[in-house]
Amino acid sequence: MKTVKDVLSFLKEAKTYYLATDDGGQPRVRPFGTINEFEGKLYIQTGKKKSVSMQLHKNPKCEICAFLNGKWLRVQAEAIEDDRREARKSMLDSYPELRTMYNEDDGNTEVFYLKNATAIFSSFTAPDESLTF
Repeated sequence: MKTVKDVLSFLKEAKTYYLATDDGGQPRVRPFGTINEFEGKLYIQTGKKKSVSMQLHKNPKCEICAFLNGKWLRVQAEAIEDDRREARKSMLDSYPELRTMYNEDDGNTEVFYLKNATAIFSSFTAPDESLTF
């Protein structure tokens, strides 16, 4: 049985995943690389000035997709902003290379946790495995 830790591990090992959002009825997909666990929830990070931030604030429904070693993972979720400094700091501490562009106190760094999520692990050779969290 898969767990949230399996989702986190898959996305970290894949290094790049693709985040899909809604831009007023037009899907938008872009590569992302930040995934972090904080207080038992999975978090992603972006900048408030980016269009992805504006899209998630208008419609928090999103989907993540990643591919690794012949397997793929899709996560449907709502991305909910967590404006606490501790959440931003935890993300940046996990990705110190981002500190050249972001700071937890810069007014731009933003983190979202995944809520009402369903993760589906798939491959061509095994039945799907799903997890809701």
